[in-house]
Amino acid sequence: MCTGGCAKCLGSTLIPLAVLCTLANILLFFPGGKVVEDRTYITDEVWCFGGILGSGVLMIFPALVFLGLQNNDCCGCCGNRSCGKRFAMFSSIIFAAIGVLGAGYCFVLSAVALNKGPKCKTEAEWTYPFKAGDYLADHTLWEKCTSPDNIVPWHLTLFSLLLVMSGIQAVLCGIQVVNGLFGTICGDCNCCGCCGGDGTV
Repeated sequence: MCTGGCAKCLGSTLIPLAVLCTLANILLFFPGGKVVEDRTYITDEVWCFGGILGSGVLMIFPALVFLGLQNNDCCGCCGNRSCGKRFAMFSSIIFAAIGVLGAGYCFVLSAVALNKGPKCKTEAEWTYPFKAGDYLADHTLWEKCTSPDNIVPWHLTLFSLLLVMSGIQAVLCGIQVVNGLFGTICGDCNCCGCCGGDGTV
């Protein structure tokens, strides 16, 4: 499989993941699926826009670059002697690194939010009633949150999705770093000797 084809596959996978991460982050602004009266009632990590910026906007650019590499002929560099294709693969490494940073940002924020737990109303006030992720193993602690309804599973589900999807994004961008190195060194195919004089594989 040519490096350009591999990049296309990675790019087409990153796009829906970026959209899903953005939607997950937006839903977190509605704790328990409800509109809150005060923005301070929303968990702090939601305002860091990990899913919107990190795994959303910053992931769109690498994805579009990866998809653009599909226009390269498999043996274009060997058959057409176009070094531009090698530069395109090299540039994809830079964008892949940006993608890793964006996904890493979302991953860390999600992990922190899961460990911290949601901000909710207890009997006394709006606060963070959980400590060091204790609510993850003991569901009886969920009763500490009296409002909004179902805030704990809402928080847990959406941040878990962000954690998993951003992790997948980071892995995919890491694969493109390796794929881009092959493309930079060997052209748009897996090895320098893959192209014959007639440009066939």
